[in-house]
Amino acid sequence: MLKVENVTKYYDDTPAVKNLSFEVKDGEIFGLLGVNGAGKTTTFRMITGLLDKTEGSITFNGKKIDYSLTDKIGFLTEERSLLTKMTVFELAKFYGGLKSMTNTEIEKRLDYLLEKLEITEYKNRKIKELSKGNQQKVQFIMSIINKPKLLILDEPFSGLDPINIELFKNLILELKEEGTSIIFSSHRMEHVEYFCESLCILVKGETVLKGNLKEIKESFRKKNIIINGNVKKEDLEKIDGVLKVTKNGSDFVVSIESKKVVEKVFDYIKKQKDITKFVVEEPTLNEIFIEKVGEQYAK
Repeated sequence: MLKVENVTKYYDDTPAVKNLSFEVKDGEIFGLLGVNGAGKTTTFRMITGLLDKTEGSITFNGKKIDYSLTDKIGFLTEERSLLTKMTVFELAKFYGGLKSMTNTEIEKRLDYLLEKLEITEYKNRKIKELSKGNQQKVQFIMSIINKPKLLILDEPFSGLDPINIELFKNLILELKEEGTSIIFSSHRMEHVEYFCESLCILVKGETVLKGNLKEIKESFRKKNIIINGNVKKEDLEKIDGVLKVTKNGSDFVVSIESKKVVEKVFDYIKKQKDITKFVVEEPTLNEIFIEKVGEQYAK
């Protein structure tokens, strides 16, 4: 388990991260989100030991992260960090060697990952000869060549088409099933929703929202019910707790003040005929992110 406790980082007199706390359990994918400059990269560098924190504590399985633990860590950075004159195999031996792997272990793991990502033919090709998408695949391979127990993924799907994103997803979920603690960062909120049960949103180095994603969405004030069928707008508007009713194509969009109103609307719907849709729509993470980040920038 990774524990980040009351961590603060100053650059001279400027705070980049302020009193940050979260934990990532074994086999959990945790979302760390924020706009550019929010403090995510600083946090990643402190976790991996590349940067000293000013205050607080960072531990993995109860131990301070130092060179004795780096063999168990993987880090996929947003920026490409490949040695482009090397072949894929040469690069794997370089990165695997840094993680104390034998050449036999490296080649076996590399062959497995190349097959999973459908680029076995590039094993002995130089990095500079590969497309941007295939270079991203190679960078991902290098970050997980050592079967890390702690993995940081910063914008892992950058430059990938939908088919290759699915290949990445399968490997990430495989690592999760094997017990890897994963920190996932992306500006694509639908990817965060797909992977993460818990998350933390940073603005200017401070936590503005943290917790279980399902609970966050349930507590967020916006809720809609989407209805398709033989109903009357004026009848829906009379229900206590209904804020407004709008038409979207053939659907009625019923905005309600709380989850308690769902039952009242459903009681009305049960008495109607030809109802083909009744969906309680929770806010998307994208909507929550925009509101919470926007609130902080408005202060």
